[in-house]
Amino acid sequence: MFKIALNSLLNRRLTVLLSVLTVALSVLMLLGVERLRSEARNSFANTVSGTDLIVGARTGSVQLLLYSVFRVGSATNNIGWDSYQALAKDRRVAWTIPVSLGDSHHGFAVLGTTGDYFKYLRYSENSALQFSKGQPFAKTHEAVLGAHVASKMGYKLGQKIVLTHGSGEGAMSEHSDQPFTVVGILAPTGTPVDDTVHVSLDGLTAIHEGWESGSASLLSSTGVLAADENRALPPPSSITAFYVGLKSRTAIFSYQRAVNQYTDETLMAIMPGVALSELWQLMRIAEQALAVVSGFVLVIGLMGMLTALLTGLNERRREMAILRSVGARAWQIFALVMGETLLLVSAGITAGIALLYALLLACKPILREVYSLNIAINAPSPLEWQLIAATLLAGFLIGAIPAWRAYRMSLSDGLSPH
Repeated sequence: MFKIALNSLLNRRLTVLLSVLTVALSVLMLLGVERLRSEARNSFANTVSGTDLIVGARTGSVQLLLYSVFRVGSATNNIGWDSYQALAKDRRVAWTIPVSLGDSHHGFAVLGTTGDYFKYLRYSENSALQFSKGQPFAKTHEAVLGAHVASKMGYKLGQKIVLTHGSGEGAMSEHSDQPFTVVGILAPTGTPVDDTVHVSLDGLTAIHEGWESGSASLLSSTGVLAADENRALPPPSSITAFYVGLKSRTAIFSYQRAVNQYTDETLMAIMPGVALSELWQLMRIAEQALAVVSGFVLVIGLMGMLTALLTGLNERRREMAILRSVGARAWQIFALVMGETLLLVSAGITAGIALLYALLLACKPILREVYSLNIAINAPSPLEWQLIAATLLAGFLIGAIPAWRAYRMSLSDGLSPH
């Protein structure tokens, strides 16, 4: 029976090919949306690990998470250095990582921090940052590059780079009088760290001397404040945010309350996991809309296959009648049509999965480059297997319609001239 079904499909290869292509594109849409959704979530979730709280100026928790961790958007206000020091000295705090953002280098974010950044920051499942080359910065005008910055720009250790004042389209002025030397390149992490130029807080303080008005002053433009490693620098007046690791996780809520009630400055502390959950809540409507659209695309694809099967069935009445005349029973005709349908759906699903992985391989560099989204080329997830099984089941149910019609065909109907 399988051989008969296969030969029958081969005799109608053009119609079959179009039906398989329709199902394949539908499966590609369905699985592609799910893969992008899950990988985007994993990419965000893997960025922060082991950080108990993030402290910044009072704003929305999602906004604080986006600009302090993912370099998206900008801070509404900074934290005073005195406030940071006071909160960092709390007895419940094990470590802190101050971060200062705002400048850029060829579109990549520049992050000012301390050596604790390389010591305490974790990503994915508590993985520490690793250096592929070099070491952390030790001097004012030294820089450590994320893996993607180094690979895209072709930078090597010892190379001089110049930072740009500000970020985005408004970043036009360069701190060309104070170049930084690349002393370290981090191993890839699949997080925004890869797209970041890391310098010391002293380095940021140095390049912004004479820029208090937002542009270079006469002292700065004439080179009087040019790079000098021996020049004493004051501590930074403010930072963008700081990450907090506590000695005990039971102290999270009490320390968070202490920050939120801090009287010298209006601050807030957020738990990264909770803020991410809020972000997914905001994204849920868009995710559901995409899921509904991809589901409709699949239904349309299966309906197109059903139309092709029903149309072809009318043209195959004589073929069915001949099969009945040579001894085929009605249930065998039913099984023949069902077998053809399942072959079509299975071929469409296989082609759709193959197209999905081909597109992922082709688009992975683009997604990485444009959206900083790292797509893992893994085997289908349990949810994707469920979607594949649901597609196969839907194909089975739809195939029962032409199979039932074929079952009802009478021998005399098939042999009578039309």
